[in-house]
Amino acid sequence: MKALVYTASIPRYLLAKTLGKHTPLELLPLRLREIPAPEPPAGWERGKVLLSGICGSDLALLFGKSSPRLAPFFSFPAVLGHEIVADVGGVRAAINPLLACRERGLPPCWACAKGEDALCQNVAEGTLPPGMLGYHRDLPGGWGERIVVHPARVHVLPPEVPTERGLLAEPLAVVLRGLRLALPSKDLPVLILGAGAIGLLTVASLKLLGHKGAIHVVARHRLQADMAQDLGATAVHASPWEAVKIFGGKSYRPPLGPAAWRGGFPFVIDAAGSETSVDQALWSAQEGGTVLLLGAPGEIRLDLSPLWFRGIQVLGTYTYSDQDFRNAVGLLGEAKGLEKLLTHTFPLADYRSAFRTVLARRGIKVAFRP
Repeated sequence: MKALVYTASIPRYLLAKTLGKHTPLELLPLRLREIPAPEPPAGWERGKVLLSGICGSDLALLFGKSSPRLAPFFSFPAVLGHEIVADVGGVRAAINPLLACRERGLPPCWACAKGEDALCQNVAEGTLPPGMLGYHRDLPGGWGERIVVHPARVHVLPPEVPTERGLLAEPLAVVLRGLRLALPSKDLPVLILGAGAIGLLTVASLKLLGHKGAIHVVARHRLQADMAQDLGATAVHASPWEAVKIFGGKSYRPPLGPAAWRGGFPFVIDAAGSETSVDQALWSAQEGGTVLLLGAPGEIRLDLSPLWFRGIQVLGTYTYSDQDFRNAVGLLGEAKGLEKLLTHTFPLADYRSAFRTVLARRGIKVAFRP
């Protein structure tokens, strides 16, 4: 089968870390290859990939932003792609890519016993190599024509849900877990930094879940701003400081560096995952407020003084429980039109055009259609 294979390379990692998103695409450690179709372990199922998205964490890996300290929890070379809709046994399904204790042939750890697969203690243990689908050397992800999957990770899409909307189940599950754990009240005003797929799915989720407080969004690009408004955002801003001032925030200029702030939002969501956005989130939250990190920042240098000086609480999350994933698939049935977030699809052979589209911010969600 054809697949986009990532091969870990320290020299290429260091090059990408230096050049970032200016790295020439031909120098990325990613190649379209012909590889054997995967054979399912006993009790697993085969799937034909219909769509597989490009996620910010994929870009972080390719462009040298991922932390090397996470390397033991993944295995390479790997077919990337963890946002997957596949035909499994003749039905369309969103695929939960996690490989926790159950899939690894182990008794449940404390996290899996509580249903919190996102915190599984054994992601580098058991009968399988480390990682999840899309970051696993033996089990290919969605940037290939075929996958194999544990039947418990197959979530059948309702007939009324288009395949394009079904692709959003995985990032939507990320959002739902974050809101479940961190949102203290449905009445609070919320500030969302970043209006890419995660940020816009957060707006949509809050509306679908009946959030009553104002939803403010910081968007850098016109397409993002327009979609945020279409999905129900109360207001869209070019910078967080515009929004913070509305809620009584006041800036104070130090002798060196950017301004410090008092006041702001009780609940701030960083959906961008950059060094700048995390810093802005910590200063946009009011004293005693909560910051939810839904983006996937890599190695960053950060001034953490707001944590102690302003009493900010921070929660980070990047995956989900299986129940969160089921809830995401169920919510998709109510989310008519959400598929408009998928703005571009490409065949595997045109992967460089796909990355150019992402890097140029010409779309929201970009995906491969193997």
